Amino acid sequence: MSVYSFKAAAMNGREISLEEYSGKVVLIVNTASQCGFTFQYEDLQRLYDRYKDKGLVLLGFPCDQFDGQEPLDNAGIQQFCELRYGVSFPMFQKTRVRDEGVHPLFDYLANQLPFEGFNPFHPVSKLLIPLINDKHPEYMVGDSIKWNFTKFLIDRNGHVVKRFEATTDPLDMEKDIEALL
Repeated sequence: MSVYSFKAAAMNGREISLEEYSGKVVLIVNTASQCGFTFQYEDLQRLYDRYKDKGLVLLGFPCDQFDGQEPLDNAGIQQFCELRYGVSFPMFQKTRVRDEGVHPLFDYLANQLPFEGFNPFHPVSKLLIPLINDKHPEYMVGDSIKWNFTKFLIDRNGHVVKRFEATTDPLDMEKDIEALL
């Protein structure tokens, strides 16, 4: 099995088979417009611009499961991403990435590579870790997605190679991306 076994709804509602990205290096990210990590859109776009001609594609999946940090509807998300961050990589409709109703793609991704913890030295960790521990300890159960901007790097054959948590800034993944390109 690979990520090519899954489909998801694009922002325009068209069902897309991830098989369309066969032969490319893929970075799958669950996103949110009002998160302490939303600034990562800028560097995600930078990575996409830098490597898209070499075979990289980024796929954004907005999610509102983490403390209500994606309140916008799909049209609002698309507009926010384009106007605020110049996002041109493919974005998909709001998606459940954990718990009941989880999209099968994210169930698959979370089960491929375990959660190894957040980087406690990342500046946003000072807010994130206490928030989760105090308000949402249920997020820490199992290897599920723990927060917005969890990133999965997929090789050209559709296999999950690496999992990066929200506390990994996109540009810190560049060497791993280059190794697959």
